[in-house]
Amino acid sequence: MKDYCGVFGIYNFVPDSPAKAAYYGLFALQHRGQESAGIAVSDGTNIVCHKGMGLVNQVFDEKTLQGLAGNIALGHVRYSTTGSSIIENAQPIVIDTRYGTIALAHNGNLVNTADLRSELKQRGISFRGTSDTEVVAAMLATSKMEDFEEAVADTLKHCKGAFSLVIMTKDKILAVRDPNGIRPLSVGKLENGYVVASETCAMDIIGAQYLRDVANGEMIVIDKNGLHSKTWHLGEREALCVFEYIYFARPDSVLHGRSVYEARVHMGKCLAEEHPVEADMIMPVPESGVPAAIGFAAESKIPYGEGLIKNRYIGRTFIQPSQEIRELGVKLKLNPIRDAVRGKKVVLIDDSIIRGTTSRQLVRLVREAGAREVHMRVSSPPNLSPCYYGIDTATKAELIAANLSIEGIRKYLEADSLGYLSLKNLVKSIGLPAKNLCMACLNGEYPVRIPEKLQSLKLFFK
Repeated sequence: MKDYCGVFGIYNFVPDSPAKAAYYGLFALQHRGQESAGIAVSDGTNIVCHKGMGLVNQVFDEKTLQGLAGNIALGHVRYSTTGSSIIENAQPIVIDTRYGTIALAHNGNLVNTADLRSELKQRGISFRGTSDTEVVAAMLATSKMEDFEEAVADTLKHCKGAFSLVIMTKDKILAVRDPNGIRPLSVGKLENGYVVASETCAMDIIGAQYLRDVANGEMIVIDKNGLHSKTWHLGEREALCVFEYIYFARPDSVLHGRSVYEARVHMGKCLAEEHPVEADMIMPVPESGVPAAIGFAAESKIPYGEGLIKNRYIGRTFIQPSQEIRELGVKLKLNPIRDAVRGKKVVLIDDSIIRGTTSRQLVRLVREAGAREVHMRVSSPPNLSPCYYGIDTATKAELIAANLSIEGIRKYLEADSLGYLSLKNLVKSIGLPAKNLCMACLNGEYPVRIPEKLQSLKLFFK
């Protein structure tokens, strides 16, 4: 599973290299998107933007950052779900409007993009790329509202789905979340300014103090007068994506005041209570399974140990692998420590199982390394439904839990046993009310209605 992207905005009351701060912030958010990166900067008069394909440290160097001068910066890292992986879809998107030049960066996914794009095209609007962010930008540029903040609110009332949006003008930053708050967005304080980011780990790296999360339906405005809050939409239930706690967010981040790491450790403890097993070793799938494995080991009193070593230099590559390399599959990323697993009953802990192909390769890998038994434990419930809100998941036909029973999945994985965390204990581990979480991928209950034509596409086609 891949998350759509990460956003970062910084407002300094005095010029203080905001581009470098944005660079470090994006570096901390790199896990949220590896296809493109971009930073736009304002000096109070002009907005300058640099973006490109690749990782943050591939797109930016010292010379480039020095050329981005000002006191406001907006950054973005992207993984495509709506719109293909091309430079035209890289963000921030910079556009001239009747309100002046603006830059936009977006995390999430609109479910009515096709309808909005069609309406705009009928009005003579053309598009360079295929992302829904460009659609939002075009709607803003053609708004008839006199005040810019009113134009943003009016535009977003036509947008359906998930969006954590950061907008920069020449003299302010706006941070907005959709009425359900599906994708995360936090605000922090610097000595001489403010920061907004998809995750608090991006604030930690530049020494900002986490203040709070942007509320669902809230618009935060940061300008020369400080931070101001407005409610642009009322009446929707909050529904933060549950997979932020399960997988997407970095474990050192805080969401809604809850440590992601602590939530994942608690998931592991509950998993051990629900699905006990006699074993010699608790072993995580690196790195996403580590906190849950620590919790499982603590609760079960079974020793925790490393049995798989991750190749930390895989990253993204633009070199097309040969069929021979492709068939190596998971072996390119993970290699077993044979002496650690040989002759042992091993419990393999992972955060989720989507298609099941990787999990089956892992079970085989550990067994071939000499493990006597391989038991699979998953620190989330079965993934039953596709996501339409900014996560690149499998189609309904590809989701293994939507097509096989637990026993059927166990047989497919070739594991000695299989256990998933229950929905009840997942919610308990996170510490938020179930009504405040989007768990559509786990229970099929979507907080924002999905158009039938979009459902049919996700049902059968990738």
